[in-house]
Amino acid sequence: MILKYSFLFVFFLSACVYVVPDDDISIGDTKVSLILDNDQVNRLAALPMKCLEQEYPNKLGQVLNNEEELLSPKALHPAFYGCFDWHSSVHGHWMLVRLLKDFPEMEQQNIRQKLSQRLTAENIAKEIEFFKTKHNQSFERTYGWAWILKLHGALDTFDDSLGQVMAQNLKPLADHIVYEFMEFLPKLSHPLRSGEHVNTAFGLSLAYEYAIRMKNEKFKKLIEERARFFYFNDEDANIAYEPSGFDFLSPIFEEIHLMNKILPKKEFNKWLYRFMPSLLNPHFNLKPLVVSDRSDGKLVHLDGLNLSRAWCLYSIARDNKKLGHLRGIADAHLKSSLPSIVDGDYMGEHWLASFALYALLERKIK
Repeated sequence: MILKYSFLFVFFLSACVYVVPDDDISIGDTKVSLILDNDQVNRLAALPMKCLEQEYPNKLGQVLNNEEELLSPKALHPAFYGCFDWHSSVHGHWMLVRLLKDFPEMEQQNIRQKLSQRLTAENIAKEIEFFKTKHNQSFERTYGWAWILKLHGALDTFDDSLGQVMAQNLKPLADHIVYEFMEFLPKLSHPLRSGEHVNTAFGLSLAYEYAIRMKNEKFKKLIEERARFFYFNDEDANIAYEPSGFDFLSPIFEEIHLMNKILPKKEFNKWLYRFMPSLLNPHFNLKPLVVSDRSDGKLVHLDGLNLSRAWCLYSIARDNKKLGHLRGIADAHLKSSLPSIVDGDYMGEHWLASFALYALLERKIK
């Protein structure tokens, strides 16, 4: 009998030892690692580098006041004309800056050269000039605005001579965006709960991080006040109503992500119990989304939703011990879309790497 139980005990230990680690998954012949190692970093960096100077196809999103304003993307946006649209170019730049900061051992020369050519004082002045044209003050509100602040925050904390030059060059545009945020937020009577670019919670979340980093107390307090105004009385969120077919952000999880940042822990716990008590259940589960056609620029948004859900869930789980079970759900979402960010189709390739890096960085912080 003792021999029997000894065998079972050894078998149990062996099973524990040879469990496939959560950091790796094989999908067909593709091995996907959730670790930011050199292979992963180089794989991710190749995507924004590939499209940084690809001017077309391009979705401008501008308002034309006359025929003289019908210019090429590069003429209108000399800093951020690649990667299909303005905001994707901005967060592509953020991604490259973060990789330079966090992985100094990677091959940097080509990246540094490209960034230095783009983020010049002259180019940024031209970007500001565009924002000041009639009817374009709200250009990229608030999604692209938020990514500019995230980019400047990354540069401002980059202990590197080139990084500091680029930070100084970008600062006037970041200052302009902060001014526009502070003008706009008091006028916004209701939050935008879309799962696409206009989502208010996402914009406020990145802006709040920036306000803290730059020690801008006035901006920080305004965001706290408006976040409470927009979301504090929300209750009974039903995740079954998500997603809409074109979502790349989760209105519910972006809201939780934001409120987790601005509310004291005890107050957040009470708020979350009102807003989404099912999240506290250790058996809560949420399946990743499946993309039906990655060549469709809207349908491929669901890959982005998997990745953005992941970064929200990692952050929420990290800050709240009772929500640690959400980390496994985040892993499942990340694993679902990470293999597909390099699929050869520009509709996903021009932006998904930034989302993947954001999620992987959130996962890395424990």
